[in-house]
Amino acid sequence: MPSWYEELIDEARLTALTLLDRAEELANPTLRLGITGLSRSGKTVFTTALVHALARGGRLPVFRAMHEGRIASARLEPQPDDDVPRFNYEGHLATLVDERRWPDSTRRISELRLAIDYAPARGGRRSLMLDIVDYPGEWLLDLPLLDQDFATFAANSLSLARAPARRHLAGLFLGRLESLDPDAPADEAHARELAALFTDYLAACRAETVSMSLLPPGRFLMPGDLEGSPALTFAPLDLSPGQEAKPGSLHAMMRRRFEAYKDNVVRPFFRDHFARLDRQIVLIDVLSALNAGPAALADLEAALDGILAAFRVGRNSWFSALFRHRIGKVLFAATKADHLHHTSHDPLEAILRRLVERALGRAEGAGAEIDVVALAAVRATREAMVKRGRAHLPAIVGVPEAGQHGADDFDGLAEAAVFPGDLPENPSALFDPSLGFKGLADAQGGDFRFLRFRPPLVTRNADGDALPMPHIRLDRALEFLLGDRLK
Repeated sequence: MPSWYEELIDEARLTALTLLDRAEELANPTLRLGITGLSRSGKTVFTTALVHALARGGRLPVFRAMHEGRIASARLEPQPDDDVPRFNYEGHLATLVDERRWPDSTRRISELRLAIDYAPARGGRRSLMLDIVDYPGEWLLDLPLLDQDFATFAANSLSLARAPARRHLAGLFLGRLESLDPDAPADEAHARELAALFTDYLAACRAETVSMSLLPPGRFLMPGDLEGSPALTFAPLDLSPGQEAKPGSLHAMMRRRFEAYKDNVVRPFFRDHFARLDRQIVLIDVLSALNAGPAALADLEAALDGILAAFRVGRNSWFSALFRHRIGKVLFAATKADHLHHTSHDPLEAILRRLVERALGRAEGAGAEIDVVALAAVRATREAMVKRGRAHLPAIVGVPEAGQHGADDFDGLAEAAVFPGDLPENPSALFDPSLGFKGLADAQGGDFRFLRFRPPLVTRNADGDALPMPHIRLDRALEFLLGDRLK
C-alpha cells in the first residue's frame, strides 16, 4: 500500500476521533493530559501524587484554584476508553504510603479520569473531566520512525551504535553484523539472534552508569504482549547506499518487519493516543545524565529534540480544533529535585532549559506555551544544616534505600544526612567540551553520587487515610497545566 494512502487513512481516522472527542466535550468539558518521560524519570510517582493531591486537597499554594478554595471536589470516574488499561492509582498509592517503596516503572499506556468540580472566579459551578494518559517516553522516540524507511533507520541506528560512547556496548551486535550478508537468504534463526543482540545493546545503554536516552525502537525494551512477535524481531543491517532488498533475502525480511512495526505498533499509538492530547508534561531525569557525563548529556539533548519534533504543538483556532488536536502547553520537568539542596534548584532548571533549547524554539514558534521546572512530585528528603568541624553545611536528610553504599552501608531504616554538592550556575560549563566536564560521578569529580531515598513517612487523618504527600513545585506544574481551565 502506498505511504501516501496510509497517511490519508490515518488522517481520516484522526479527524473522526477528534470530532468524537469534541462532541463529548459539549456535554462534559474535557482536558486530555499526557504524562510521559524516559526511563527512571518518575512518571508513575508523578501521576499518583497529582491525583492524590487533587483528591485530598493538598497544600498547593501556587495552584490558584486550590489555594483560593474554588475546587469543591476531585473524584475518580470511569475512564472514557474501554480498550486502555486503567492506571492503578490505588495500588501505586499503597506502595508509596504503606510499603514506603517506589512503584514499578511505567511499561505500558494507562489512563485515568478525574472529575474536578470547581467554582470559576466569576461565580457559579462547573466540572472539568481531566483524562490522564500515562505512557512510556520511549514510545515517543518511535514516532520519527514513521518518516523513515528501513535503510534510513539502519543507517541512523548504526551511526549511534558506532559512536565512541556506545561502541564498546554494541560490540557483540556489531561483530555479528559484520558476518551477515544482507543479500543472504532470509533465516529466522539469524533474525532472532541479531534482534536479541541488538536488544541487549539497547538495554546496556540504559544502565545507570551510562544513562543513554536515544534508544529506538522503544518497544524492544518493553515489548509487553508483543514479545517474540516478528514485528519485534528485526535489527538494522549494514547496507550500501541505495542497496535494494532482493526478494527472499535477510534484507527483505528485516525491511518487511520494520514496516510491520510501524504499522502495528507506532501508527496506532500516534493515532489513538498521542495525537489526541491537549497538554503534555515530559519528565526528565537530568541528574542521571549529569552523573554519567557529557556523552549521556548530549544523548539526552538529542532524545528531547526528537521527542519535541513529534508533538503537534500550537494553539487551536476554533475551526482547526474541530478537526485536529494541538498540544497547547508543554511542561518539561527535571525530577528528583529533592536529591539537591534548594540552592541548586534554579541551576537545575537552567540546565534543563539549555537541554531543550532547540526544541523550545520550534514549539514556541508554533504557538505553544512552554515552561520548565525542577520538581519532586513526592519529596523524600528534608533540608538541614549539619555541623562538620567548625563549618555548618547545607545537607539533605532522608532514609536511603537498603543496599546502597556511601560513607556507610545503608539498611533502609536509618536516616542519613547527605551533602549533595552544588550544581554550576552557568549551564555552559557542562556543555562546552573545552571546559573538561567529565560527569558529576567521575572518580575525580567530587561526591555527586546521588543516593536513592525511600518515600517519606506519610501522616494519616483520624479515618486512617493518607494525607497529601510532601512535594517540591507540584503546585507550579498543576497551575501551568490546568490553571487556565479552572478560572
